[in-house]
Amino acid sequence: MAKINLNMERCKGCGLCIGACPIDNLRMSEELNSKGYPFAEVIDKDKCTGCALCCRMCPDVAIEIEK
Repeated sequence: MAKINLNMERCKGCGLCIGACPIDNLRMSEELNSKGYPFAEVIDKDKCTGCALCCRMCPDVAIEIEK
């Protein structure tokens, strides 16, 4: 099973990953990182398929998939 890692400090809250997720398993956090940006978070880590579309869309390289 794939493991998704989101680096909340690198995320600038653009939301491109959310739109790229085919199973709608990402959302924006209500919290802010240290730079003042909302960050992406996984809704259910067990549902992640490891497709890595979110990684490819992230301009800040804030998402990593471990297989």
